[in-house]
Amino acid sequence: MSPRSPAFMMLFAVSLTAAAGNMALQSVLPAIGREFQLADTLVAGAFALSALLWTVTSPFWARLSDRLGRKRVILIGLTGFVLSMSGFGVAASLGLNGVLGAGVAFTLMAVARAFYGLFGSAAPIASQAYVADRTGPKTRTEAMSMLASAQGLGTVVGPALAPFFVLPIVGLAGPMYAYAVLGLVVLLVVWRKLPSGDVTRKAAEAGQSPSGKGLWKDPRVRDFLLYGLLVTGAQAINIAVLGFHIIDELAAEGQTSAAAAQPYIGVAMLAGAAATLMVQWGLIPALHLKPRELMRWGAVLALVGNALSVWGPGYYGVVVGYAVVSMGVGFARPSFTAGSSLAVTGREQGAIAGLIMSLAGLSFLAPPVIGVALYELAEPAPFIANIVLLALAVALAFLRPTLSADEPAAATAPSAPGPASQPGPEGSRPTR
Repeated sequence: MSPRSPAFMMLFAVSLTAAAGNMALQSVLPAIGREFQLADTLVAGAFALSALLWTVTSPFWARLSDRLGRKRVILIGLTGFVLSMSGFGVAASLGLNGVLGAGVAFTLMAVARAFYGLFGSAAPIASQAYVADRTGPKTRTEAMSMLASAQGLGTVVGPALAPFFVLPIVGLAGPMYAYAVLGLVVLLVVWRKLPSGDVTRKAAEAGQSPSGKGLWKDPRVRDFLLYGLLVTGAQAINIAVLGFHIIDELAAEGQTSAAAAQPYIGVAMLAGAAATLMVQWGLIPALHLKPRELMRWGAVLALVGNALSVWGPGYYGVVVGYAVVSMGVGFARPSFTAGSSLAVTGREQGAIAGLIMSLAGLSFLAPPVIGVALYELAEPAPFIANIVLLALAVALAFLRPTLSADEPAAATAPSAPGPASQPGPEGSRPTR
């Protein structure tokens, strides 16, 4: 599958829409919490249920994508995204306009977000498996990097456009309505245009290798998953703390309104997203870095970014630190995604995609709550905790044999025989 193919561009749009909507929500959530006069830790903790559901359901969606087909599971995920964003917007509007009490409105917002946790992982899992089915070892790292860059672009579009949707009637809930509509448009395009590539596939049990051993314990991928958990956990803390950090930095400079800080939060997220895109659209394709090199650069840069967040001066120090962290994640995310995909066989791609999505859910389960709680204790505390996590990731990337090899051990292993390995349209292997 070529990154220029219509099918890839549709999958790119799926990831872009989900990332833009979620980052728009993240950019306005601290202001909503402050408008409701809720504790910062409660705002972060209320969405742990969504992350838990994401983690628990990811293996199920991976298995279902093997049996039911990639396209159908993508459509299920997009439907969950649209319904969740719409419900979140309605609940937020009712609370901000005084129709519902802050506690009731925020509870309904958490329920709507939990709905996304239940269905949201379906689309990225199936999209990743769709691409893996149609790429070989030599092209998969670049293809996964390009697919991951859709998330980077989404983090540009989401917070950059969010302030324009904060309108008089809907207020801070406006961005949720806008991205719900966009999600519906993408859903209709995928439904009508994405090739299904229907084949008969022997389903690989999500989370299980051919030997029956839990894939998450498999030495081929275990270190990739641990590295990914450390890096994405640190990133989740950075994202959760960012809005509160900026509001407080601006308050120290005389800006007292949480809602008025929204454009500044958008600028910081935009800077981080631009740094991610520079890496994933510019440096990775130009330098042709292998997964091990991406992992090393990613962990080191993310560590440096957190150090800057501690010692950088004022609002601009926050922005620069977050941008450097985002550069690191731009290197790191495609590294462990592609590395783990290359380390397993063709019929395990749905399973490994499910594990990667479970890892994403775990990252946003406890780390954001812990990070915000640490921030309430002392401003530098969450960034110092991240430095410790990322130091462990650096050690893994440089010292573990499975991560320091030129290529994963199974990178050149042939895919399991069967229809899924036969040539298909555009020289790819057909898949659902």
